[in-house]
Amino acid sequence: MGFRVTLNLFLFVLFSSFCLNARAESSGSVVFLEGSSGKYLRNQPLDSDGERTPISVPEVTGVASVLLGFAPDSSLAIESSSKLNNILTPNPFERPLAVFLLEVSRLDDVDYSKLQVQTVIKDKLVGSKALMHLPGEEVLVTKIEESLDGECNSACLDKEFTYLSNFLEGSYSGSVATEDGKLALPLASGGALYLHVAKEAELHFASSLAALVRGINIGVEFHGDLAGTSFNPAELITGRFTGFKALIEEHGNSEILQQGVEIFQTTISKLFEILNRSYEGKIVGVLIYNKESGMVEVASSARISRWLEETSTSTDNSTTASEVKLVRRSLAWITGLILLISTLIGVCMLMNMPLTRDTLLYSNVKFD
Repeated sequence: MGFRVTLNLFLFVLFSSFCLNARAESSGSVVFLEGSSGKYLRNQPLDSDGERTPISVPEVTGVASVLLGFAPDSSLAIESSSKLNNILTPNPFERPLAVFLLEVSRLDDVDYSKLQVQTVIKDKLVGSKALMHLPGEEVLVTKIEESLDGECNSACLDKEFTYLSNFLEGSYSGSVATEDGKLALPLASGGALYLHVAKEAELHFASSLAALVRGINIGVEFHGDLAGTSFNPAELITGRFTGFKALIEEHGNSEILQQGVEIFQTTISKLFEILNRSYEGKIVGVLIYNKESGMVEVASSARISRWLEETSTSTDNSTTASEVKLVRRSLAWITGLILLISTLIGVCMLMNMPLTRDTLLYSNVKFD
């Protein structure tokens, strides 16, 4: 009797561990976005059973590294390398060298068909967290802030919400200071999402959207500053969207959450269109949906300020070169005139020098 109870307990524990592992393996989903070029991703590769093969978080970071032009982590298994080959095109010379990597917390799945992007590939996401190592001197990393409500004052938030409403063709009335600010964002399915920024959850979601839009604009601005210069680093725009956390905690799986997901997809579609146009199609988007937070960490020693300083210096290269050329030419003429005048004066003085006992013309001649 005791043996049977022990065996049942052992089987129960074993079954529970299998269930927990299976639950951990099905942690979310990943969506790859590509513009009209269609040169970097394969078209929906399937496994032998006709279904998509799940991909792990380290494999996702490996795909991002290859797209940036770097080798994936050496710890990646052979099976993982084959998955990368199933996602990426085989031509190693066709890499965009620019990636938009965004982690979306508290959501594990979305209807990606509503994304208005040319090429969309979706995979199931499994595995644990991953650290993405990048060489600091060869890549420019632009970090997107998670939210603006923690660092922006009321006037700053009003400005960002006004820009966000114009970007999404909506409206913003009132203000944060008077606690009557309200965002009205139109939905593609009809109606609108109303966010009252006096409520903490809706304020956090709105400020997260505003931070996402501002972060992409900063990345595009950096790319424009580097265009036409001698610097050509790989570019990674990365961040974490946490706006759904507050909505889920406040409203649960309600209508406002579904409307928030739709607004988020509309925002992503518009932002990726801007990125695709600014980078001339040479960029790939990677969206990681997971109920946990902090699945991907990026380690890079790139210094944006240093890059921008060098870029701002190089943008005035034509003016600086002409000024340097003028200064050098002026110095050459002045130096030449001084040498010429000195030579003429010296010749005249030698021709008129008297032949005395201590003359310099004939220093070895002795006169009586």
